[in-house]
Amino acid sequence: MSALHQPPTRPEYELALQPFTAGAVERALPWPARLWQQDWLRRGLILGALALLWELLARWQDNDLLLPTFGATARALIEGLANGELLTRTALSLTVLVQGYAAGVGLAFALTTLAVSTRFGRDLLSTLTSMFNPLPAIALLPLALLWFGLGQGSLIFVLIHSVLWPLALNTFAGFQGVPETLRMAGRNYGLTGLRYVLQILVPAALPAILSGLKIAWAFAWRTLIAAELVFGASSGKGGLGWYIFQNRNELYTDRVFAGLALVVIIGLLVESLGFATLERLTVRKWGQQR
Repeated sequence: MSALHQPPTRPEYELALQPFTAGAVERALPWPARLWQQDWLRRGLILGALALLWELLARWQDNDLLLPTFGATARALIEGLANGELLTRTALSLTVLVQGYAAGVGLAFALTTLAVSTRFGRDLLSTLTSMFNPLPAIALLPLALLWFGLGQGSLIFVLIHSVLWPLALNTFAGFQGVPETLRMAGRNYGLTGLRYVLQILVPAALPAILSGLKIAWAFAWRTLIAAELVFGASSGKGGLGWYIFQNRNELYTDRVFAGLALVVIIGLLVESLGFATLERLTVRKWGQQR
């Protein structure tokens, strides 16, 4: 090829760029914007608005027997915590709740493990959930009292029922949504049975499992309080539900609302500290959830 047909050669060169100093590379948000990004502040404002609305409505109603003010309820709550009665009742309720919740979680895991392992297990799970999931747990309390008597066994029985079916359904739905590539990877490594479920299915389906755990917790907590209302009327002892029932009979409405407020506070603490921390350390950290 002659010199006339050779492509031109562009000389290489390198330019030294001066540091960008015209403006700040990053700029801090104003303090109101940074403060508004805090979840605790936004939730606190919502709770404060609800408390203010409660106070105004109670003052407009002007009947402490029907609706005590927020201030009166707060005083009753502080007095109940100070004299130890509410703490004792709360400890009794949470002890029963943990036992029933743990038993329900174990049974749900066993049932869903059987369902993803065998066709008979899938038929069994589908049949049992169709039968018992629509059945309210509190409706089984009279039967539980006949079987287990006036003791914690009756409460644990209805708690297991309230936890087992929603958790099993959510867990099995999560297992079914696991991608086939992950299933094939587990089979290629020779994983079978319980190892396959624990090492492949559970991590991949963890968002659905956590959702089921939260739903089961809510069902169990409200079922326990409702059952203790009936159980307290029968046995004369119990946890927060019995505290509410007893003070309702004695027309201490501020204490009734204090017990209900404590039920709500415990629910908020479990949700915001327990499950939120678990999600942050697992599914959010692993990029499975935004």
